[in-house]
Amino acid sequence: MLDWLKSLLGRRGHFAALDAADFPEFAPGSVWLVGAGPGAPGLISLLGYHALGQADVIVYDALVSERLLAQANPGAQKIYAGKRGGKPSPKQADITLQLIDWAQKGKRVLRLKGGDPFVFGRGGEEAGALFRAKVKFRIVPGISSGLGGLAYAGIPVTHRETNQSVIFLTGHDETGDVSPLDWPAIARAAPVIVMFMAVKHLGTITQKLLAAGRDPADRIAIVSNAASPQQSVIESSLADAGTLANVPTPAIVVVGPVSAYREALDWYVGPARENGFG
Repeated sequence: MLDWLKSLLGRRGHFAALDAADFPEFAPGSVWLVGAGPGAPGLISLLGYHALGQADVIVYDALVSERLLAQANPGAQKIYAGKRGGKPSPKQADITLQLIDWAQKGKRVLRLKGGDPFVFGRGGEEAGALFRAKVKFRIVPGISSGLGGLAYAGIPVTHRETNQSVIFLTGHDETGDVSPLDWPAIARAAPVIVMFMAVKHLGTITQKLLAAGRDPADRIAIVSNAASPQQSVIESSLADAGTLANVPTPAIVVVGPVSAYREALDWYVGPARENGFG
């Protein structure tokens, strides 16, 4: 299962290091909650890749790359459990019960989630249910799209010249309505705001930020399908962002001066989008 990764690392002289890696056992009857990272299959961790090759059952979400799933244990059963706004989606309770049921049947269960499972990914809810069901589990962190996705667009979330703080938030609550946050406090709290799942309510959110005193000329960048061959970036101002239409999703929205660094740091072009490794 590790032949693909070994061949890649072998070309760089690190083959022995992978062979010597002391990976923990993926025991039957346990669940690993693994972050797949954003987009490119190469952004999963070595421990996550190890789990992908060992799993008997893979329960994966909508943001997991098909190219990554192609690297899984050929004998694994793959179960789609994706949630996308406005489309029929499995209920969270049913997903969690599946994890418990497969583990209790003695399977090695991989819950594969885009980004990081503990960053707006319901990983905490699922791990809590596994704990209550007395199912052994392991958390394998991933690269959050709010960090890695922006990096693929040449946007650093912090920079010494612009900001020493950043806020991460989700644009909607569990009902699908705009998040009931203290928007005036958020508008003042940090120069940079990174928003997950905010495209649907972007007009409302930008109006709340403007009403709270944010500069209408404040920069906005929207990174869609981050770290994938379909990646695209839309740049606008806070005042005009609410008029944008047909923005591709999934997307990360960043408000603040850091998107200006794209002029020099927008590196993800050409062959990097074609080779599949990101």
